Amino acid sequence: MTDKGLRGSKYQEIMEEFRSVMSGRGGWIDSLIPPVAFIIINAFVNFNIALLVASAAAILIVIYRLIKRQSLRYAFGGVGGVLVAVMVAKLVGSAQGYFLPGIVTGSATAIICLISIIIKRPLVAWTSYITRRWPLGWYWHPKVRPAYNEVTLAWGIFFAIRAILQFQLFLRGEAATLGIVQLILGWPVLILLLISSYLYGLWRLQHLEGPSVKEFTEGVNPPWGGQKRGF
Repeated sequence: MTDKGLRGSKYQEIMEEFRSVMSGRGGWIDSLIPPVAFIIINAFVNFNIALLVASAAAILIVIYRLIKRQSLRYAFGGVGGVLVAVMVAKLVGSAQGYFLPGIVTGSATAIICLISIIIKRPLVAWTSYITRRWPLGWYWHPKVRPAYNEVTLAWGIFFAIRAILQFQLFLRGEAATLGIVQLILGWPVLILLLISSYLYGLWRLQHLEGPSVKEFTEGVNPPWGGQKRGF
């Protein structure tokens, strides 16, 4: 196969895997609309109206999903997130308080990533297991787990840096900048991180020379062919 053909094949593989992992998760946009509405209204009107609009946006999303008879999981999650954000913003008494729950969640994720590596049960392995339902024992194999440790470390560093940056903006009271940073370092960067994690993870599994999921399940003895697709 030519270099162009290989690149095309790898691109198709990434897109197919990405669609597989994200299938049923199109509702991520449900959690994106309310904060965008809040940022825009807060910039041009005022804090209290922005809170009302963000809350209304979340409720309208639930109504839309009901009418379309679509999954309400992410819509309700979005409503819950918005309600918590609104309550915190009202307690803090400032627009940047709306983003405080996200900062706390990001910080907690970074800490969980670190702890999961220390106890040799990397968080990224758990997220892969939840999505793919591969045998848990495969993830803990000594020639598999290092790949998930390293990817989990990368995720932990990302969440830690994002939380530190957001917290500094929170302390400075820069609500508009905080909102923009949260959007930019939200799904756009997370999608890039997912793709990078997939590519690096597969490359690392090959170099670790561990068993593929199928080889592990079937009890194949080494040398193993290794995982060729999916991480």
